[in-house]
Amino acid sequence: MKYLIVGLGNIGAEYAHTRHNIGFDIADELVNNLGGNFEIGRLAYHAEVGFKARKLHVVKPTTFMNLSGKAVSHWMKELKISPENVLVLVDDLALPFGKLRLKLQGSSAGHNGLKSIEEVCGGQNYARLRFGIGSGFAKGRQVDYVLGAFDKKEQKELPILVTRSVALIKSFVTIGPAQTMTDFNK
Repeated sequence: MKYLIVGLGNIGAEYAHTRHNIGFDIADELVNNLGGNFEIGRLAYHAEVGFKARKLHVVKPTTFMNLSGKAVSHWMKELKISPENVLVLVDDLALPFGKLRLKLQGSSAGHNGLKSIEEVCGGQNYARLRFGIGSGFAKGRQVDYVLGAFDKKEQKELPILVTRSVALIKSFVTIGPAQTMTDFNK
């Protein structure tokens, strides 16, 4: 069994460890946890790691968030991975900070990375791990909020939440989405 795990984010030092880049941070921790390394590939950084007889291809698109679909489409075709074996790691304003929610399909909810994947890959039938970043921003300040760093209190909690996200991914690829949703969507 092989899987495509896609961490969404923006490349560049100015975006590192921002709310919008939590997908990159989770992907980094997953690859580190499984003893792998990222290499530059076509349209993305790519790592191949193994876990319990599964092959996980972890990518971080280099296309910037709004064009993530190009990278996802390329790697799905390149690796011959079907949509049910794709898991996208994404930030979510609609969830309170730290809330994790696995969904098997659904709308982009206004997220430009998910919109791009839907447009280029032809639909919403792929799983996503939605990582809640909250919505603690003043009216008209959404862009500054998502492109901003987590506050000090959030930063203290991030290591535990990222570790829990990695556990969710491992569960998704081994025991499947249904039981993973039961165990983690609390």
